[in-house]
Amino acid sequence: MQGIHMLETIIRTRRSVKPESYTNEPVNDDIIAAMLENAQWAPTHARTEPWRFVVCTGAGLKKFAHFQAGLYKSTTPPETFNQIKYDKMLSGPVKASHLILIGMKRQSTQKLPEVEEVAAVSCAVQNMLLTAHAYGVGAYWSTGGMTYHPDMRTFMQLEAQDQCLGMLYVGNYSMPVAEGKRGGMQEKVVWLRS
Repeated sequence: MQGIHMLETIIRTRRSVKPESYTNEPVNDDIIAAMLENAQWAPTHARTEPWRFVVCTGAGLKKFAHFQAGLYKSTTPPETFNQIKYDKMLSGPVKASHLILIGMKRQSTQKLPEVEEVAAVSCAVQNMLLTAHAYGVGAYWSTGGMTYHPDMRTFMQLEAQDQCLGMLYVGNYSMPVAEGKRGGMQEKVVWLRS
């Protein structure tokens, strides 16, 4: 039962830690590798393993930041362009030690419903989030920036039927994280016993 208690603690104490809270101390690549390996063990219908990841670190963070901000600037009409949003896209990624772009590779036959492939990738990301937390590392899944723009697929070397599902910011942090809150399960569950 000790393993169950440990698992419950990891699940229930995990919190999103945003890049603004990260220190300049880089996360060890071995931790990132463990996160990615544990992503591999997510449930996947028909074993399609639809998750695809691009890991940005070092100069790769700047490369992605410039790509994302440039894409926003080049595709936004001048009357709706927001300088603050642009600056955030340029500065946000470099606050992280690593940034993992999250992709969903669609099954070539498209036999499975797309929602099942998205769900599998989401499970893979949850495995990464829990792994980061177990190592004491902060992580934050964002769907901001240019996540859903078609050119993100190109940047990630995905095809037209595939999707970018966001980015996972990863970094060391030292500030305490707020305690989580959830409502009661009785409002969310119906038991059918007869």
